[in-house]
Amino acid sequence: MTSLPVVPRSSDHVLVASPSSAVRQRVLESLRFPVRRVEQASAGAEALVQLEKGFWQVLFLDRRLPDLNAEELSQTIRQRFPGTQVVLLDSESDAESSAPKENAEVIPESWPEAREVQPAPKPQRDLPLSRDNAINSILQAPLPGMIGASRRMQAVYRAARLLARWDTTALITGPTGSGKELVARAIHNLSTRAGRNLVVVNCTAIPEPLLESELFGHARGAFTGAMQSYGGRIQLAQGGTLLLDEIGEMPLSMQPKLLRFLEQKEVQRLGSCDVVRLDTRVVVATNAHLPTLVSQGKFREDLYYRLCAFPIDLPPLRERPEDIAPLALHFLEKLSLRPPAPELSRDAVQLLKAQPWAGNVRELRNVIERALILAEDGAVIHPEHLRLPEQTAAACARASR
Repeated sequence: MTSLPVVPRSSDHVLVASPSSAVRQRVLESLRFPVRRVEQASAGAEALVQLEKGFWQVLFLDRRLPDLNAEELSQTIRQRFPGTQVVLLDSESDAESSAPKENAEVIPESWPEAREVQPAPKPQRDLPLSRDNAINSILQAPLPGMIGASRRMQAVYRAARLLARWDTTALITGPTGSGKELVARAIHNLSTRAGRNLVVVNCTAIPEPLLESELFGHARGAFTGAMQSYGGRIQLAQGGTLLLDEIGEMPLSMQPKLLRFLEQKEVQRLGSCDVVRLDTRVVVATNAHLPTLVSQGKFREDLYYRLCAFPIDLPPLRERPEDIAPLALHFLEKLSLRPPAPELSRDAVQLLKAQPWAGNVRELRNVIERALILAEDGAVIHPEHLRLPEQTAAACARASR
């Protein structure tokens, strides 16, 4: 059980936000200080509307909101409503204890597990907070595991968060190393399927004769070596999400079967007449230009239009140079063997921004890792530590002579 926050005796304006009416009622019944005004909200956006309407001294905020990320919402509230104390609730906590005494100041242990978010220093509220602006600031925050605040990436973050609430098939496009799988994982983790499996299938990593069996499964005896039945990757992702990476490389012979699953949610195992209905969300990713493949007869047009219901396009790193320095610093922190991580000199930052980054974020990570090795535990990364791609290629060519 974590330590519990203290709520002032004068907290007489209380707002409780949770999708669960039972959690809201439990919180209200546990209050042991005078409360003049209480309001309830079932979602994050609804809580924002209530905050706009009037002053609330305490907001009890469920971590599992149906529309917004509670941690990100709490940060926005800290900045725009500094007079409101935010307490995050874990609605799935099974902590139980005896009821508190009268006039107790602490949040009772019979409440769901709670952690206080301390208010930030009071900023100037020269502009009123609109519901749309508040939600936009949350939707455009970086996705889990992603770095960068450029406008192009904010559009990606917003699209992924909006899509996460739906079961619509997502098509994530972008060059190699741009972070397509990170976006797919974020969509899964921000959705109602987060507690179920996320199964990743790289369509280029499985030989064509085996791909159908791997995806859709097979019956016992369907082919030589099929000693027992196998459900397939789609069934493994039942209730969760299936990520088909490099979808542009899927063989034409497989595409009608995938299209049928997307439209009917039915699969037929190899060597079986039985049809199995499954509830699996599909997200696909590719660095190929699918319309070109369609025009070349290498990708089915009907499948393409079925997949592109909600496309998300990741820009190459060279088109968002303002994100290069934050990404480099992130990799320095992550890859450094001991704290504190080295800093980047100004010249090193300028050199990084001037690169074309054909390998995108993955290539930048490799350059930073090499720089850490070459810096030999130095406190600053200089240009001479940044062995850039063309330098690496030249070194390999010299070594092969």
